[in-house]
Parts: sequence; structure tokens; C-alpha cells
Amino acid sequence: MEGFPIDAVITWVDGNDPAHRAKRKAFLTDKAEDRSDDIGGATRFSSSGEIFFCIGSILRFAPFVRKIFIVTDCQDPHTDDFIHRNFPDTGTEVEVVDHRVIFRGYEQYLPTFNSLSIETMLYRIPGLSEHFVYFNDDMFLMRGISRDDWFEGGKTVLLADRFSVTAARLLRAVKLPKGGHRPFGYKDAMLNAARILGSSCFWLFPHGPVALSRSWYERFYSGNADVLENNIRHRFRDASQYNPQSLYTIDAVRSGQCVVRSPRGKALFIKEESGKANYMERKLREADSGRDLAYGCINSMDKAPENDRAMFVEWICNRLKIKIL
Repeated sequence: MEGFPIDAVITWVDGNDPAHRAKRKAFLTDKAEDRSDDIGGATRFSSSGEIFFCIGSILRFAPFVRKIFIVTDCQDPHTDDFIHRNFPDTGTEVEVVDHRVIFRGYEQYLPTFNSLSIETMLYRIPGLSEHFVYFNDDMFLMRGISRDDWFEGGKTVLLADRFSVTAARLLRAVKLPKGGHRPFGYKDAMLNAARILGSSCFWLFPHGPVALSRSWYERFYSGNADVLENNIRHRFRDASQYNPQSLYTIDAVRSGQCVVRSPRGKALFIKEESGKANYMERKLREADSGRDLAYGCINSMDKAPENDRAMFVEWICNRLKIKIL
């Protein structure tokens, strides 16, 4: 393997697991807010096999990745057979890491059902490389990736647009309540990161993998332990929380340790749609025609119509040259 090692980290949960469902239910309140999709709704924890597409895409399109860490809560995605059948010659290791490992010393905040809390602790994975790339389990690569797509000249590479804090605050202020509360969205957590760092902007990156630096988090949290603890204390999403990747990218761009590139035409976002005719067909046609598309995300696949799910699975299996069964 040439150059420094690069690892991939994937967060995954099987919310259909009866044990996990019971654990989550024990901490949910009866408030409609806690059960909304942006905080504690079932779709946040649903698994429809996306983990296999995520792992398969890394092994197919980024074979230089040294190790894939799957971070989960007392669960096992059982990927060994899938990897053995589809990638028998891979040199990339796969390791499952439990929440109890990365929350060691902070066990009072477990169990957690909060992706922002979990993402805050990823840098504590034992044996994690200095250079790593973070994936949600619903993200996947769409073409061959080079090391320079993520790390160039010792710097991380970020696909993002600059977004004004003033504009983000205005958008938050005019957001209409839904389900008894004002939804806490993607940009809101980025705005909170900018506030912590006193920045006038943040970098709005698409739903795709983000290159990160382990040592940056070690340095930052060693001097800002309260910032870490305030983000992990919430078992479910809270409007005070920040996006840990935004925290890094804001500071890294500001200090010259991150190269920003335009995300235009590089990422495909597929969101559950039941009311739009031929939605999945049109999105997959876009995927096939977009020569520069590198990253994809299939959001809340559990809410998509059955025929759309089947269409997507067939498409991505062909794209990755894999078989699920």
C-alpha cells in the first residue's frame, strides 16, 4: 500500500432488532417531538441492507482503504459472508466496534440513539488511522476513487459550498413548526458548529463521505472537554448539538489544512418519495448519466415504495458487481 494508511468508518444500527427496539423504547418519552423523524422516529434507526452497499462500494471503488470500522451498539451486521462471496481477494480488513469501546470513560451517556453523539466519539476508535473517512451506512461510492480525492498533499479534501451563518440563522428563524416543534435539520447542526468556533460561515457538504483527521479531534477535545461532553450527553438529537464533521472542516479550512472543491455534479441524493411519478427511475437515470458523480446517498430507504426499493437494489448491485443473496 502506497503512502499513509486511510481507514473508513461507518456508523450502523439495525433498528428492527427487537433488543435494540426495546432499549430505545425504554428511553423514549410520549412527547410527539421525541418520536418525530428528525429526533427519535423509527426511520432514523431502520436498516434495509444499506450497509452492504456501503461496504461493497468501498471495496470495489476504493481498494486502497486499509481498514473499515463499523461502529454499532451491541449488534453485528454479519458482513463476513457477503465479503467472502463478492470480494474474496480483498486486502481490506473489516472490524466491528461497539459503542462501549468509544464511550469508555463516558458510559453514563450510554445507551445512545443519537448519531451526532456517536460521531463525536469516532476519533476514539482503537487503532484508527490518522487519516480516515466517515460514512453513514446509507452512503456509497459510485465510481473509482483515488487517495487524492480524500487527502492531497497532507491536507483533507472537502466537497462543499461556503454557507453564511447569517443566512443559516435566518432560515432557522423562519422554519415552521412540524409535529409540535421546529425541526432540527442538517444545516442547523452545522450552524451550531460555527457558533462554537466563532466563525461567520460553515461549509455545506452534501450527504457523502467526509475526510477527517484523528489528531485534530484529539487536540481539540483535550482543550475543550466541555464541548465534547455537551454533545454526547443527549440520548436523542437535541437542537443544541453540533455536527462534528463541520467542527473539523470549519477549523481545517480556516487553518489551511483542508482543500475545498466544488460539489457540483459530484454527489447524488436519493430521498424517499411516494408521491412523485417515476422518481427512482429518474434518479437512477441521473446516476448513470453523471460522469463526475462520485458519491451517493439513499435516504430513508425504508420509506420508499417497494418497487422503488427493488429498482434501486438491482441498479446498485449491477453497479458494484455484487450479489446480496
